[in-house]
Amino acid sequence: MSLHCEDIAGHPDFRRLHDIAGVQVELRYATEDNFVGRNLYRGLDCDWVHRLAAEGLERAAAWLAVHAPGVRLKVLDALRPHRVQVQLWDHLDGTGLRQYVADPARGSIHSFGMAVDLTLVDAQGRELDMGAGFDEMTELSHPAREAEHLAAGRLQPAHVAHRELLRGAMRAGG
Repeated sequence: MSLHCEDIAGHPDFRRLHDIAGVQVELRYATEDNFVGRNLYRGLDCDWVHRLAAEGLERAAAWLAVHAPGVRLKVLDALRPHRVQVQLWDHLDGTGLRQYVADPARGSIHSFGMAVDLTLVDAQGRELDMGAGFDEMTELSHPAREAEHLAAGRLQPAHVAHRELLRGAMRAGG
């Protein structure tokens, strides 16, 4: 079943992100603070996630509450309309960076509300430093190369610890 984000509100298979305990929300594509540099959502209500993803976020938030009290999840993107996925893909045309964005011809699980981009925040709501920023399309973003980056000094032990904490929470969330 294909739904437009305008039709999500009130649908039984979706939950509002802001209603998930232990989760902070700042949808970056609804601002200019993203790699395209403009608001791609332009008033669209993308503050939603599929109920199964919401349940996973709840489990991850509960795990953090036990294993890292005061640290919370911060969702930077979730439900992403297909037409926005096309804009992201088109923006990267000719850059060699398309590996970082799902081809809209194949589809993105963001478009079904089943994927989230997130980070961690401390008790004051400050983002923990992961060593690479949101939408940073560089080798520093590749988990498989963390040991190499750590050994070369491009990542610090705290960056890797924060990343491992986030991965632990997401594993706990399923």
